Amino acid sequence: MSVPTTEAPRRVAVITGSDSGIGRATAVRLASAGMDVGVTWHRDRAGAEETAEEVRALGRRAEVARLDLTRLPGAADVVDELADRLGRLDVLVNNAGTGTMTPFLELDPATVREVLDVDLVGPFLCGQRAARHMIRQGDGGRIVNVTSVHEHQPRVGAAPYCAAKGGLGLLTQVMALELAEHGITVNAVAPGEIATPMTGQEDTDVRAESRPGVPLGRPGDAREVAAVIAFLAGPGASYVTGASWAVDGGMLRMGPQAGSHLTDDGWRRP
Repeated sequence: MSVPTTEAPRRVAVITGSDSGIGRATAVRLASAGMDVGVTWHRDRAGAEETAEEVRALGRRAEVARLDLTRLPGAADVVDELADRLGRLDVLVNNAGTGTMTPFLELDPATVREVLDVDLVGPFLCGQRAARHMIRQGDGGRIVNVTSVHEHQPRVGAAPYCAAKGGLGLLTQVMALELAEHGITVNAVAPGEIATPMTGQEDTDVRAESRPGVPLGRPGDAREVAAVIAFLAGPGASYVTGASWAVDGGMLRMGPQAGSHLTDDGWRRP
């Protein structure tokens, strides 16, 4: 007589902005950990399809959808769509982002609103959708918000970006408190300078780049950020919530040290 077995459902992750950079590296890392992946893109559909092919090459399922976080609140519907197509949702990585290098006095309201929508309001709404799926499923979940070192420290020329990332850092903490009773952990990952299209360094050999102001002496690789996200999304981080994990080569530790070594007023300009 055969004994029926119940196979545990395969875990599913949705990663916003996973057509390149940190998002793509995270999709591949989570697929290698056994997850099916929802891939989103804004402008680069071909990049998203390449990410999906990398996921499928690892034997995992991938679904692709366009996500435009300037079109809120409706854009968050994509989280529901991908959860439906993949059958469930266990992990959300809010990675999609944008920024500006514009002096504070020259900023226009439209630019400020766009950065805040994409970097703060969008993750808020996507996080709500994901959490509701996780609560209905009844077995917890993981939300990881990709912020920046500028969650913690300012940067000249990046007022709305810093405001949004700082807000997302505190939002992460509130989410962690409110969702803990449902078994959902919420953490932030705060990258420093990472070799991605956003910083104009895609496919750069980071070990060949010099960054004297960073203690490790180089920019980071997207896969180094993805490794931390994967830890927070996995079983080993089941007692970690409400934290912000800097992946910055020690950059944040250089505040007073960097200040004491500046030789001119160049820092005042973006």
